[in-house]
Amino acid sequence: MLTLAILGFLYDQPLHGYELKSRITGLTGHVRPVSDGALYPAIARLEKSGLLSRRTEPGTGAAPRQTLELTGEGRAELLRRLADPEQAEITDQIRFFTLAAFLHHLADPPRQAAVLRRRLAFLTAPSSFFYDGDGHPVTAEREPNPFRRGMLLVARASSTAERSWLTGTIADLERLTLPGAAD
Repeated sequence: MLTLAILGFLYDQPLHGYELKSRITGLTGHVRPVSDGALYPAIARLEKSGLLSRRTEPGTGAAPRQTLELTGEGRAELLRRLADPEQAEITDQIRFFTLAAFLHHLADPPRQAAVLRRRLAFLTAPSSFFYDGDGHPVTAEREPNPFRRGMLLVARASSTAERSWLTGTIADLERLTLPGAAD
C-alpha cells in the first residue's frame, strides 16, 4: 500500500518527502499512519529500483530540499499495478481505497471497470467477522453481543454503499466504451 501511495502521489506531481508523507497520512493516516521509518526506506528502495529520482532545490531556510519525482519506469510501474492489482489490494478496504485514489491514472475505462468488478465480486461473496460453531457466518440479526452486532451492522451498511457505488461506476465506465459514446 505504501509503495502504491508513493507512486500515485508522485505520478500526480513531484513532491518533497514531507509533502508526500502528509498526503499519504491524509489518505490513510487515521487508520494506518505512516512513519518516517517506513516511508524513507521505501523511497530509497524505489529510487534504487529506478522508479523515482531526487533533485535538490533551494530550501526556504538554509538547508536544500530534496524533490522526489517519478521516472518513466515509475510511471509505467504505477500503471501496471493499477491495471493488475494484487489480491490484497482488492480485499483489504484501506489498500483498495488507496488503489481507487489513483485508478483515474489508468486511462482505460474497460481496465478500470475490470478492477472495480474484482472488488464488487469480493464484496458480494458471503462473509462475516464472526462464525458459529458450524462455520456459518453470523449475521447481525443472530448476534446476541450488542458490540459485535454493531460491528456487523456498520460493515453491512458500508458494504451496501460501496457495492452501489461500484455498480454505478462500472455502468458509467461501460457506457464510455460503447461505440459513439465519446461523441
